[in-house]
Amino acid sequence: MISPESSAGWYRHRLVWVAVILLAVSAGTVFLARRAGPETEPADLQAQIVARMRTTLEQADPGEHQHAGHGAQQGGTEEKAPVICGVRVYGYEPEAATALADVRKVYGFHLCGIAEQKRPWDVAVKLAGPVIMDMSTDPPGIQVVEATEGVRFVDRLREMFPARYATVAQQEALTAPEMADQRRRYDAAAGF
Repeated sequence: MISPESSAGWYRHRLVWVAVILLAVSAGTVFLARRAGPETEPADLQAQIVARMRTTLEQADPGEHQHAGHGAQQGGTEEKAPVICGVRVYGYEPEAATALADVRKVYGFHLCGIAEQKRPWDVAVKLAGPVIMDMSTDPPGIQVVEATEGVRFVDRLREMFPARYATVAQQEALTAPEMADQRRRYDAAAGF
């Protein structure tokens, strides 16, 4: 027969194992939740660059990435409307960079809309075009391609961008998924 003392010992050991298993499951859950949380950086360098470009452009004053002398008008309100940007990376320097901290210059395209309340995308103030970001400064420097009185846009683009990126910049803007994501974020910011 089983004595009460031996069954109490077995029961006590069983509770210890249950506690160990629960602790292991809890630790694993916390680890996975932190790893998959929104504060983690994207795993690949291209995604990290896109996220950094978008954040930099959205936090910058719209005047920093205006084009052809057209400033972004924010209406008569005191509160600044959010800027919602879509970006596309054409390339970066040095090409051998493997970490975001190693990237010094990014060549790409940006399309930003100023999300004033209840102003639909079709009539929103927009800022768009090829852009160079100097990632060696904090915050990153923003340089847009602009035509001048004496230099055509395409010539200025060729002056500022390496040839392989200038050719792409003349033909391609945002990808369809990036544009759809930008429109969704714009509509949310504008109150639609």
